[in-house]
Amino acid sequence: MALGRWYRERRRARWLRQQPPEPGRWRRVLESLPLLTRLDTDARHRLGELSTLFVREKQWFPTQELALDEEQRLWIAAQACLPILNLGLEWYRGWHSLVIYPGSFLVSREYADAAGVIHRDQEARAGEAWLGGPMVLSWEDMDAHAGAVGFNVIIHECSHKLDMLSGEANGRPPLHREMSPRRWAQVLGGAYERLCQAVAQGEAHFLDAYGAEAPAEFFAVASEAFFTLPGALREELPAVYRELAAFYRQDPA
Repeated sequence: MALGRWYRERRRARWLRQQPPEPGRWRRVLESLPLLTRLDTDARHRLGELSTLFVREKQWFPTQELALDEEQRLWIAAQACLPILNLGLEWYRGWHSLVIYPGSFLVSREYADAAGVIHRDQEARAGEAWLGGPMVLSWEDMDAHAGAVGFNVIIHECSHKLDMLSGEANGRPPLHREMSPRRWAQVLGGAYERLCQAVAQGEAHFLDAYGAEAPAEFFAVASEAFFTLPGALREELPAVYRELAAFYRQDPA
């Protein structure tokens, strides 16, 4: 372990001894999030500590007079830390803040049509992750879909942050040494192509059609499914499930 990381882990452990997760507050967070019910006692404890550290170490910027109390921040952190439960907070290095809007926010975009003409417009989003910058979230969308299956904007944007550890998001986060980059590309790349074909032909597909936007979006959408409806993902796309289980080092199904 590098010296800087060793000091960081010692500092975190000391802070948790001094200010452990408040039991009542953490219990209410757990009870409000169905996707956490599958966790055993040890996993819930570790998630509580990770979430407490996440709240402490990230900077929080509620906008437009939105106010977030400590329990609401912990509620967001619990979902953000679920993907890194067996990876650790170091996997969220390189970014330091969350910007929270009361509802969907507008993002300017520029695109070229088939004739090469450049267009500019704005679109409403529930979340966005910036390379080297903050994670931006809509409180309304987080709150409305907290118990939903197949959709979780926090996990979606956090998966982009993991993807960005190796640069621009491209659907391939840094893989563990025991994982095969070739197999990852074959499995997720093939599943992405099949989703694109289904969307183009107007056919139903297990995953959200938004995953056909780009390989990075496919990874994010598949990650949402992995944590919110793992049994169905394992049944519908078993090879994708196995790759995600190897990456996240979890087997939620």
